[in-house]
Amino acid sequence: MERGDAASTNADWMSQLPEELWGIPLWDLAIPGSHDSMSYCLDRHSAVLGSESLVLQLLDRLAPCIVRPCVFRWATTQAWCIPDQLDAGIRFFDLRIAHKNIKNTHRTQDMLKTHNTDDTLYFAHAIYTLQTVKEALSTMAVWLEQHQKEIVILSCSHFYLLSDSEHQALVSYITQLFKDKLCPPQETPYLSQCWYLGQQVIVSYDDETILHQHKELWPKIPYWYADSADPKEVISYLEERQKAQGRAAHFFTSGLNLTEDTAVVVCNPCLTMRELTMKSFSLLLDWVEEQTPGPDLTAVNIICGDFVGLNNFASVVIGLNKKLLKTENHR
Repeated sequence: MERGDAASTNADWMSQLPEELWGIPLWDLAIPGSHDSMSYCLDRHSAVLGSESLVLQLLDRLAPCIVRPCVFRWATTQAWCIPDQLDAGIRFFDLRIAHKNIKNTHRTQDMLKTHNTDDTLYFAHAIYTLQTVKEALSTMAVWLEQHQKEIVILSCSHFYLLSDSEHQALVSYITQLFKDKLCPPQETPYLSQCWYLGQQVIVSYDDETILHQHKELWPKIPYWYADSADPKEVISYLEERQKAQGRAAHFFTSGLNLTEDTAVVVCNPCLTMRELTMKSFSLLLDWVEEQTPGPDLTAVNIICGDFVGLNNFASVVIGLNKKLLKTENHR
């Protein structure tokens, strides 16, 4: 796995923030995140998920040796593993969770109502990951023990073929793994309070039914993204969204990630998402540097990107918090 010399520079950036920012709600800070955080370990031999287009599923069955390497190139949006992302300063993780049913990839709704003996969960982005959910979360828990003043936000979303029992087992594992480190949604989280209470983990869960059954889970965190492969359109979308709607009251995410479509893939058969992203990142980071966190309607909070370890993305986002010092000093 690739890793640069600057990977650990931001390993403890939250604890190193000026004291004036310790009492600010976390949704008023600038927090770097990774889009499709687990895609660094996609299985290049995996079948395409049934949630993808019927055309892509058909092509996967007819010519898997051609389709799967192509999907792998475009679905891979990260190059660094979780500990390296954490060391680089990433504190928001976009976790897309799926059940891998090897015997029958087209699991029916009736099957979802019954218990399945193979309850291993993976991550997915068009195809499955090699690493399991439990392996990834346990790695995070170990890292947090070593950095007890750092706080992470885990966004569990895009669930694919999870039964009710598997949802419950996942939440049970999360609560048992992190225990008192979980910060419940009944509180307004800010650094000094989280440090005092030993809270390091915020978990948002996109399934409404499960969310209402577990008071330790946070509701879905809004994720703004342009659904475009053009970085100028991404910036234009985010700016228009800011002006028209304004920031969410609590946590929200601005996605810098580019999104490919069939036309982009067909017209660029040898291109990869990594190459597309890296060509655009200078323009995207210029936009980030112009942003300001805080409570204002046009402020940013979580900013997500692809291939977050291959540039100074995290440092640029973290650096935005310096702008808050001017505001605090004038109060």
